[in-house]
Amino acid sequence: MTDNSNAVEVRGLRKTYGAFAAVDGVTFDIRRGETFALLGPNGAGKSTTIEILEGYRDRTGGEVRVLGEDPQRAGIPWKARLGIVLQNTGESPNATVREQLSHFAGYYPRPRDVDEVIAAVGLEEKAGTRIRKLSGGQRRRVDVALGIIGRPELLFLDEPTTGFDPEARRQFWQLIRSLKDEGTTILLTTHYLDEAAQLGDRAGVIANGRLVALGRIDELGDAQSRVPIVRWREAGVLREERTTTPGTFVARLAAAGEPESVEIVRPSLEDIYLTLIAEHSAERAHEGAAA
Repeated sequence: MTDNSNAVEVRGLRKTYGAFAAVDGVTFDIRRGETFALLGPNGAGKSTTIEILEGYRDRTGGEVRVLGEDPQRAGIPWKARLGIVLQNTGESPNATVREQLSHFAGYYPRPRDVDEVIAAVGLEEKAGTRIRKLSGGQRRRVDVALGIIGRPELLFLDEPTTGFDPEARRQFWQLIRSLKDEGTTILLTTHYLDEAAQLGDRAGVIANGRLVALGRIDELGDAQSRVPIVRWREAGVLREERTTTPGTFVARLAAAGEPESVEIVRPSLEDIYLTLIAEHSAERAHEGAAA
């Protein structure tokens, strides 16, 4: 199964608890150097999938290769090639930023320079500050610094900007782009669909333990779900039409008489995502009724 161009390979992954399938036959690859967004509602199977990839949880069935090894059997040298940024981390609140990073750097065979990492996450002015005195956004930057200090080939980011204000989120996005430019492979989970659209090369959408969509961000969903919508008012009534040629359609409306409140809406990743989840939920409900 191993392809050296892939950092992650997953084939038919299953994780069951009794009769319940938390992950049910998931298959996808993550190419080296790309940012891959794994999306889905709470309870969909995202966290279970990622914990299996990180080696924290054993699978029930299927095949998995992460950086060429089976996480279920890989040892310490393999783990040193990963960077993991969890939603909640256990940094020492009484340590300074530099002390904490220096301590973690000692765990890795080829760590990055501590001051270089501090600069990369924008904490030069806080290097000597105790972590407990940092703001939420600054502490999240420490989390990322701890995740990259070991020079990981693959970085897991789990909801990295939860609680960030808009400016801090955009600064964080730039940091992630710089890591990608260095060749780091990134697996991102996020509930912010604009974040996935900004950072992701490709995405997979999981619902009820199954992968319901996989592809480039701008290619998710079927062709119909990506067709633009023209909305306008006619005699006070709101109307809309899906069309692959919205400009031509608007021109025809104008030729027939000046339309009111015309707008062209191109479906966002959020629109497509919500459609995918709704369609899958309807399919599962139908399967349940048929059974």
